[in-house]
Amino acid sequence: MNPLSTIYGGVVAARNALYDRGLLQVRRLEGAVVSIGNLSTGGTGKTPFVLLLGELLKARGVKFDVLSRGYGRRSRGVLLVDPAGLPGDFGDEPLLIARRLQVPVIVGEDRFEAGRFAERRFGPQLHLLDDGFQHRGLARDFDIVLVTAQDAGDCLLPAGRLREPLSSLRRADVAVLTSGASPESLPLTGKVTWRVRRGIVPQNVPPRPVVFCGIARPQGFVLQLRAANIDPVAEAFYRDHHAYSEKDVHELLQLKQRSEAGGFVTSEKDAINLGGYLSSLEPVSVVPVKMELVDAANAVDTMLRTIEERRRQA
Repeated sequence: MNPLSTIYGGVVAARNALYDRGLLQVRRLEGAVVSIGNLSTGGTGKTPFVLLLGELLKARGVKFDVLSRGYGRRSRGVLLVDPAGLPGDFGDEPLLIARRLQVPVIVGEDRFEAGRFAERRFGPQLHLLDDGFQHRGLARDFDIVLVTAQDAGDCLLPAGRLREPLSSLRRADVAVLTSGASPESLPLTGKVTWRVRRGIVPQNVPPRPVVFCGIARPQGFVLQLRAANIDPVAEAFYRDHHAYSEKDVHELLQLKQRSEAGGFVTSEKDAINLGGYLSSLEPVSVVPVKMELVDAANAVDTMLRTIEERRRQA
């Protein structure tokens, strides 16, 4: 193992041990908390899963809010996301969640304080904790972890993408198998697993498009486009959460001209980060990610029943 990964793993193990032994404080909100997280950095589908679970809860009339760190924002402190706001103020993913779900989304470095803010404003309703698996300072009533096929053979940061070892899956109530993950390749003995199907919904894609995106795993997006019989003539990739500039737009337009492309195709998150620049790239197709949960009704029933039982026993 890479020496830096060994050091990193030792720090993670020590921190988790302190929480396991009750030596680090865990604070509890009045409302129940459902954590949605992962083991690796970026690209596992946390945001699409938050959107999926949020829609399932809305269909049942369950009131909830979303607590997020607001990665990439320039602001500080606890803020209620304004769906009409800017990604620099709230982060691109919280803004996308607020626009799609139309529920309160609160960002804050301290998710407990974000939850307290939410409860003062909206009452002690259910909280969805976005990217919460490693945020152990906030007590949760149900822990959901998304795992990918790549996680099974990966190693810890910085040599790999894992933020925690695979053994940490024992803390989860449910492991969500995504991106071709199989239970046989992961330490999931006795663990409840949910399966999701993840795809894209391309609409009004211009002919011979340029594909561009600033997401964690751009090649996966391109493969999904090709699977939908969309064959890009050129590609432009940026860092995850990239904030687009006028220079970027100019370079994309030049790439379109050189490639004799008919337009552009990009992701929902990139559309958020483009802001007012989006119209400069027309014709452009913004492709949302669609995620479906197998046996969704039973899965949500089990989650809500488990939460109720645990709250009753607390």
